[in-house]
Amino acid sequence: MFLYDLILPMVGGFLLIICVLVGVAFLTLLERKVLGYIQIRKGPNKVGFMGLPQPFSDAIKLFTKEQTYPVLSNYLPYYFSPVFSLFLSLLVWMVMPYGTGMFNFNLGLLFFLCCTSLGVYTLMIAGWSSNSNYALLGGLRGVAQTISYEVSLALILLSFIFLVDSYCVGSFRESQEMMWLLVITFPLVLSWFASCLAETNRTPFDFAEGESELVSGFNVEYSSGGFALIFLAEYASILFMSMLFGVLFLGCNLASGLFYIKLAFVSFIWIWVRGTLPRFRYDKLMYLAWKSFLPLSLNYLLLFLGLKVGLLMVLM
Repeated sequence: MFLYDLILPMVGGFLLIICVLVGVAFLTLLERKVLGYIQIRKGPNKVGFMGLPQPFSDAIKLFTKEQTYPVLSNYLPYYFSPVFSLFLSLLVWMVMPYGTGMFNFNLGLLFFLCCTSLGVYTLMIAGWSSNSNYALLGGLRGVAQTISYEVSLALILLSFIFLVDSYCVGSFRESQEMMWLLVITFPLVLSWFASCLAETNRTPFDFAEGESELVSGFNVEYSSGGFALIFLAEYASILFMSMLFGVLFLGCNLASGLFYIKLAFVSFIWIWVRGTLPRFRYDKLMYLAWKSFLPLSLNYLLLFLGLKVGLLMVLM
């Protein structure tokens, strides 16, 4: 029995990692195809049938390239920060209610907040340990941005925790059987989506990777395998945030095929935003976080708290 309890989570975790990495591969392909059509051109279409094996050939190319190390870099943090970044991006997938009961646990949303907070350190260490001015500036920008938007993200999440009355992600399934939370809290959902874009350094909040002034941002000194790991971590986070959006606001039945259509649609919106919007100004980014999203999320939090307390008093 003990051996069964030990082996089952290990096998489940291994299968989960494989599924996430395959999902990331096809998310990159979807992004390149959609961006191609937005820019009135074809995306990848030469490798195999309609360019489907393109992500795998890119991965082989990146991991077989020669690894270069800056002479003045702080070697161990420089080497391990991409590995730790990918590890955190994969670890956070444990909170999803897969229906097998293996990983889904009662304090899943707190675990999610802890993992996203730790992601700041990998970004900061990657920028600092490269010993490059451009990488350091990109890292500092990314850290300031991520910390700012984490506040509104946590407050919005807390509002929904008050509504559902549980930290477990699986509890959102029962609460949305009659109506999606998207319908009753629409302004908060828009704020959550924008905060997720900023949290994962995506357009129009991609200041950590500002090509025009910082070459490539915090990852400018990374090549081959290190760059590939940072890339995988970023897209695994995007896929997870899309899935979490679907779970929190669009119903939470992971056993139905309809849920994965919703997931693909939310991922498409991330790509659509990238193809449509230009980059924000940095002061406007901070203004949006502290002067718009923070008051909005605080007001909703107090509203939901008041509703909860009022309902308890009525029931008593």
